[in-house]
Amino acid sequence: MGTSHTPSLPPLVEPAAELTPEEVQRYSRHVIIPEIGDVGQRRLKNAKVLVMGAGGLGSPALLYLAAAGVGTLGIVDDDTVELSNLQRQVIHRVSSVGRSKAESARDAILDLNPHVKVRLHEVHLDSSNALEVFAGYDLILDGTDNFATRYLVNDAAAILGKPYVWGSIFRFDGQVSVFWEKHGPTYRDVFPEPPPAGSVPSCGEGGVFGMLCAAIGASMVTEAVKLITGVGTTLLGRIQLYDALTATWREIKVAKDPDAAPITGLTDYEAFCGVEPAAPVGADRTVTAGQLATMLAAREAGLRDFELIDVREAGEASIVSIPGARLIPQGRLLSGEAWDEVPRDREVVFHCKGGVRSANVLAAAREAGFANVKHLDGGVLAWVHDVEPQKPVY
Repeated sequence: MGTSHTPSLPPLVEPAAELTPEEVQRYSRHVIIPEIGDVGQRRLKNAKVLVMGAGGLGSPALLYLAAAGVGTLGIVDDDTVELSNLQRQVIHRVSSVGRSKAESARDAILDLNPHVKVRLHEVHLDSSNALEVFAGYDLILDGTDNFATRYLVNDAAAILGKPYVWGSIFRFDGQVSVFWEKHGPTYRDVFPEPPPAGSVPSCGEGGVFGMLCAAIGASMVTEAVKLITGVGTTLLGRIQLYDALTATWREIKVAKDPDAAPITGLTDYEAFCGVEPAAPVGADRTVTAGQLATMLAAREAGLRDFELIDVREAGEASIVSIPGARLIPQGRLLSGEAWDEVPRDREVVFHCKGGVRSANVLAAAREAGFANVKHLDGGVLAWVHDVEPQKPVY
């Protein structure tokens, strides 16, 4: 990081031939702005923008891109709408729960602006398909919540020479910037290495202030429109940071790392970020929800002694928990900080939300020398489903 001079950037997209009378009326509040005008609006009409995810940041971004008149919108998302999404993912409705997020978002976009073409990419983006997906777009917006995808987006955009707008949110904090390898720094210049696996909770684990999505998502679209039309000064070389609790914005400048190796190919980003799936857990290391209920009843009766450790975040445990579990978040365990809090002289069962984090903690515990350790298959979701169905899920 350091000081940086942001170069003047030409418009990213050539203007379309014309606006129809209906489009002139629809976009009139843009057209009468001198800096945008008819030509700028025709550039938006001709633009093809790919949005990574129809989630917290993708929802407002897609709606504002559509409202602004971006001609073609692509959506990469292979997830389905859940009730817990509706606290912040404003493009979806109650009627969308259980539906494909991409299809739900497409319907909302077309209801807002039928002039927009919507392309759906209902795939898990990885090194095998990212370049092909990105090739058909002028610009990418990335608001994903995992480091593997962020590095993948960065590298694919750099290889193809495309700019992308990056946004990130967690609890009350948001960040937004523009990365473009041809003209300035990339995500790798700012974050050369990912944080240790498990050290940074995802939004699903740590929570997010719903309204923050609108602030950061709208800022991302602002940058996209500026890039497309060539108006103003973009955030290339700068990162904006927003603290919703104090309602303050601040900015840091960033620059290309002159010693960074050029980005020439894609790699295994799950492995790079240390989040490759844990080795399969054998049956001797796994307990079912029903078996755990029996074990807890035996412990209550003084017939069995074991420790049940919840490796989720505190906010998750406040929503739903298994009786008798002790909370030690996975980040404290994977960092090695909290192994002294785990007993070595009796059986230990780890659990999380769905079983992935507890499986990773189990593998780390065995590496740390714990012999009598197991984990709950399916996590607290399986527990609620099989044992306490009256409890909420998230």
